[in-house]
Amino acid sequence: MSAPEVILANGRPTQGISPLDRGLHFGDGLFETIACRRGRPRFLALHLDRLIQGCERLRIAPGDVDTIRGEVTELAHRTDAAIVKLIVTRGESLARGYAATGSERPMRIALRYPWPIEETGSWRAGVRAGVAAMRLGENPALAGLKHLNRLEQVLAQTERDIRQVRELLLFSSSGRLVCGTMSNVFLVKESKLQTPRLDLCGVAGVMRRVVLREARRAGIRIEERELTAQDLEQAEEVFLTNARIGIWPVNALESRELAVGPVTQSLQSAIEPMLEDPVDA
Repeated sequence: MSAPEVILANGRPTQGISPLDRGLHFGDGLFETIACRRGRPRFLALHLDRLIQGCERLRIAPGDVDTIRGEVTELAHRTDAAIVKLIVTRGESLARGYAATGSERPMRIALRYPWPIEETGSWRAGVRAGVAAMRLGENPALAGLKHLNRLEQVLAQTERDIRQVRELLLFSSSGRLVCGTMSNVFLVKESKLQTPRLDLCGVAGVMRRVVLREARRAGIRIEERELTAQDLEQAEEVFLTNARIGIWPVNALESRELAVGPVTQSLQSAIEPMLEDPVDA
């Protein structure tokens, strides 16, 4: 991905952020990665909903939601395809150490990137995935949040690049299937859609939420539960989701070949119009 085309700090162009920012020192903040097509952000209401809920859990005041919505909408305007990354931190440290004083002024950073060059055909034909050696730590206090501490994902992406696969699936320290390095994961068995419960770790992705909603509308049976390596081995279909890619079918997992099955194809058909002609919610 190229360097950002635009960087805003609290709505104003900037060349840098304070070296005292708690996001830099402690990962004290959250972020959203918002795909924009045809001059409009995809699922902006869902992204803002997750951001606000995360800020409430971390006790960070994100600022006026309408202002944030307008900022993202303006960054998306007149672009055919772009990625907007929205970061909210607790702001500059007012004292040394981990503890916040309560008087910090939150910082909002918005960056617009050009759409990355992608391998064509992945959306239909699928991608090759593997299983990561590293394990995710479990912490219910942070489970589901898209917080700024992404060191586990950094390490996993390094492993992914060495393995030369498009994505690696991650298990937790207790052996639960959780997600991919940059995606949520879904399994299909006997026409039932299964996805890991995210009560101990992992990010509750916006596209995950959309897929679950569309599956319910289509009458597909759904299970959000603890999934194991055995569940992964027994899956008849596997696919991955995130806000940019939509749905990636997995056509090979380690040495096992997988079909792009009917449940995956049905859900792709349901969400494809929302990706190409973005909707707000």
